[in-house]
Amino acid sequence: MKSADKIQDLQFFGEFGGVNPSISDSATFTFMAAKTMADTFEGNTEGCYLYSRHTSPSTQHLSQALAAMEGSEAAHVTGSGMGAITSVIMHLCKAGSHIVSSRTIYGGTYAFLKNFMPRYEVNTDFVDITDLKQVEASINENTTMIYCEAVSNPLLEVADLKALAEIAKKHNLPLIVDNTFTPIIVNPLELGATVCIHSLTKFINGTNDAVGGVICASQEFINDIKSVNDGAAMLYGPVMDSLRASSILKNLRTLPIRIDKHSDNAMYLAQGFEKLGLSVAYPGLESHPGHTVMTDQKNDGLGYGGLITVDFGTLEMANKAMELMQERNLGYLAVSLGFYKTLFSASGSSTSSEIPMDEQTEMGLSDGLVRFSIGLDADIDRTFKAMKNCFEELGVLKSLVTLE
Repeated sequence: MKSADKIQDLQFFGEFGGVNPSISDSATFTFMAAKTMADTFEGNTEGCYLYSRHTSPSTQHLSQALAAMEGSEAAHVTGSGMGAITSVIMHLCKAGSHIVSSRTIYGGTYAFLKNFMPRYEVNTDFVDITDLKQVEASINENTTMIYCEAVSNPLLEVADLKALAEIAKKHNLPLIVDNTFTPIIVNPLELGATVCIHSLTKFINGTNDAVGGVICASQEFINDIKSVNDGAAMLYGPVMDSLRASSILKNLRTLPIRIDKHSDNAMYLAQGFEKLGLSVAYPGLESHPGHTVMTDQKNDGLGYGGLITVDFGTLEMANKAMELMQERNLGYLAVSLGFYKTLFSASGSSTSSEIPMDEQTEMGLSDGLVRFSIGLDADIDRTFKAMKNCFEELGVLKSLVTLE
């Protein structure tokens, strides 16, 4: 069953028969018997709640829905995407651990692995995740995990999750995949990943009014990471508020429709930009190095996602283009993604600014690279023509192609 169908089939009733689950606006919960409280504290009582840092009815509903979406046995929601990422990494690592990670990942994740984890004697090799030989060669006796993003931030490199899962299995390692860019388009766990992480802030919520994250994995892993004795997601306390959980659950139901539109619009613009001669990257284009892999591992009927990049050559030109597009109401100069309105930012000086300039250059991240999160524009041709006019005014287009 496709992820979109799993979302459609979700059924939760409110306390009084409401079509939306009731919001559990309580931090703590009462018990009729002291023994039941003790059993619940140890995680041995089904359907009972103790304290909202552990879980609440609202966060449990959202966790169940996201587990269904990803096809996992269980899930645990967190207060942010970074709350999910750091909890998983800290839970699996100990002093002396080694991580093999994609070199192109979200800047916050990169900073955590490169700058923070060495304090705890955990070191990371950052590799070209598309070079499977390099990935395997980087594994040593202390390696604890392979970490990547299904489609990388911001370069849109496509990880071959089937091949990476085979390498991980060969070396008895977990494969951890951040699937924030491609929810319901790619299902990492079905391709062999051990843990799938999302920032719920982005496409899954879709309205940029809530911050959240989720860890999707086996029931055993979720039980372990939530353990009151040594579970990172419990002891670090990245809790999600019940009101936010309820809001995200409601927005999740429209995700298939939104992803379909984001993808259609992104493909239209990417194809148009490519015909104009712009340096554009989008996994849906046949010119993209990861196009074949992406086509092979994505679900049918949902396109290739809502993210594209355009390299304007210099930061000065990138900034001029973004400022003019915002002035013409074609989007917002803002970080994040998955909003109904197009968002654009120069990744090297914003969401990837934690990565040193020499390493940005080495991985191919130009300071003129702009990441576009394409919105839900009803008339995408109108948007394309307006953006083309902006680029013409700025002299970005060296040669123009008349589109039929």
